[in-house]
Amino acid sequence: MTDGGGPTPAPPPPRVSRPVMYHRWNWITFIHWRYPSPTLQALLPEGLTVETCDGSAWIGLTPFLMQEVRAPALPAVPWLSEFPEINVRTYVRDRRGRSGIWFLSLDAARLPAVLAARAGYGLPYFWSDMRVRVEGDRVDYRCRRRWPGPRGARCDAETRIGPALTGAEVDPLAHFLTARYRLFSRIAGRLVAAEAEHVPWPLHRAELLRLDQDLVTAAGLPAPTGDPLTHASLGVPVRVGMWHP
Repeated sequence: MTDGGGPTPAPPPPRVSRPVMYHRWNWITFIHWRYPSPTLQALLPEGLTVETCDGSAWIGLTPFLMQEVRAPALPAVPWLSEFPEINVRTYVRDRRGRSGIWFLSLDAARLPAVLAARAGYGLPYFWSDMRVRVEGDRVDYRCRRRWPGPRGARCDAETRIGPALTGAEVDPLAHFLTARYRLFSRIAGRLVAAEAEHVPWPLHRAELLRLDQDLVTAAGLPAPTGDPLTHASLGVPVRVGMWHP
């Protein structure tokens, strides 16, 4: 869905027949700001174009708890299979017109996962001291970046999760910002993509009670302005496919 002629029907979630990883993405908050398209386009690799909706490009800050991380035919491993993560991302299309996510940074609390993702998947992961704490309808997130720099980049956020949104209440903009089943990266100089299969996010209303962060500026962007648009979800199980050109 892009500007110019109204929203187009979103494709159904992909079917990943041979997943290389299983995850659960739980207790997620979607925090979004409007940005000028040229600002974001300057950070994209050749072959990707920033995607817009409601007259703007968008930057997302999405903290969540990664759980039940495992490879096919292997059990989840205590400690390594559960950790907080937070990413800074924008929304793009490739030359074939396929929508997806481009990550500007991803912070995670497990160094082995960070090293594997940087080396094997070309993703800009950072090792950080992080926590996700849930108390009733409130979720508290904390992130302090350790390695690589800029060391000390941070995010402190607290969200109050409200009632679930019905299908009619998930407007086209909320759908545009959250219904994303493909991610792009560069490996050995080539643009690659991978699909993530999961049910549509069961979205909730959300109130951002507190936010103190500089991860967006650490990713090379101007500081966001204005009040962000916020949604939340309790989570979904995910099947992640293999990279392909």
